[in-house]
Amino acid sequence: MNTESKQIEKIDPIVIAVCGTKNTGKTTLIEGVIPLLADAGIRTAVIKHHGHELDPDVPGTDTYRFYHVGAVGTIITDDQQFALVKRGKNDVPTLIPYFQDADLIILEGYKQSVYPRIEMLRGGGLPESDPELLIGIVGDKPDLYDENSEILVLAFGDFAAAARLILNFCDLIRGKA
Repeated sequence: MNTESKQIEKIDPIVIAVCGTKNTGKTTLIEGVIPLLADAGIRTAVIKHHGHELDPDVPGTDTYRFYHVGAVGTIITDDQQFALVKRGKNDVPTLIPYFQDADLIILEGYKQSVYPRIEMLRGGGLPESDPELLIGIVGDKPDLYDENSEILVLAFGDFAAAARLILNFCDLIRGKA
C-alpha cells in the first residue's frame, strides 16, 4: 500500500457498507483495513448495526443509572475520549453527523441501506446486493465469479487489496480518479 497517499479532500464523509450474512468476516475485514486506511491518512469511523436490543452501558455505573431512570442521554468522558448513549432515531443519516471529523464512515451491516458496499461471501454464496451498489466482493472462493465482471472480487484476508479498493472508491467519489 502506498503510504504516501494524500488525505481525502474534506467535503462530507464518504459512507460505504460492509455487508454479508452472520459470520462472513465483516468485522475482521473492517478491523484489517482501518490501520491501512489510517496509514494513508484516512480518518475512519465505524457504525455497526446490532440486530438485538442494545444496552451499551455497564450496569451499576452512574451513567447506566441516569439513563435507566429516564435521562434522554448520557456522556461519560476522560481526557482522551467520550462515550455517548442517547435515546432517539438511529438511522444512518442521523448518526453520520457524530463523525464530522471522519473522512470515511464504514457501516457494518445495514444491508438494506442505499450506500455503496462491499459484500462478504463465504462458502461460495452468491451476492445479494443490488449490483448498482456493489463496489466489490470479498470471498473465500473468488474463482466462482465471472472474471469479466466489472465487480472486483478479492480474496478473504487480503486487507491490502480491500484497503486499495476503498481508497480507489474514495478517490473516484472525490473526482480524483
